[in-house]
Amino acid sequence: MKDMIPGRKEKGFTLIELVMVIVILGILAAFALPRFADLSGDAELATVEGARGSVKSAMGIVRSKALASGDSTTTGAASFNLEGNPVTLQNGYLDQSSLTVAAQLGDFTVEPAGEDAYVTVGSPADNSPCFTFTGSTGADTPPSVSVVTNTWDSTNSVCN
Repeated sequence: MKDMIPGRKEKGFTLIELVMVIVILGILAAFALPRFADLSGDAELATVEGARGSVKSAMGIVRSKALASGDSTTTGAASFNLEGNPVTLQNGYLDQSSLTVAAQLGDFTVEPAGEDAYVTVGSPADNSPCFTFTGSTGADTPPSVSVVTNTWDSTNSVCN
C-alpha cells in the first residue's frame, strides 16, 4: 500500500493508461485512414455532378425564357439577356456557346467541339470526370447532357 500524505489527492493518469490510449487511437486510425484517404476523386466527381445539375437547370430556365419571349420557334440562332448576360439560343434552346454564362460554370473548363461541349473541373487532366453537352440540332430536338461516368482524354481533348 502506498504512503499517502493526508489531505493530498493524487492526480493524473498512469503511464500504462496513457500507453493504452495511444495504442487504441493507433488501431482506430489504422482502420479509418484507408476509408478517408482517397476522397479527392469522390469530391471531384461530386463537383462535376453539381455542374451537370447546373447545366440541366440552365437548360430549363433558358427554354422557359425562350417560350415566354416568343423565341422558342426560331430556327437557327437567337439571343436574349439572362440576369444581364447575353445568352445565345439554338432552335429555341440553350446553345453550347452560352453554356458557361447560363450555367455559371466559371470554375470549370468548357471545351467546344462542334455541336458538343465537354465540361470538366478546372484544368482537365487525364481521367478527370467530365460530361458532354450536346446542343440542339433541330426545332424539336432539345439539347442533352451525358451522365458523369466519362473520363477526360487530354491527348484528344475529348470526354470519353
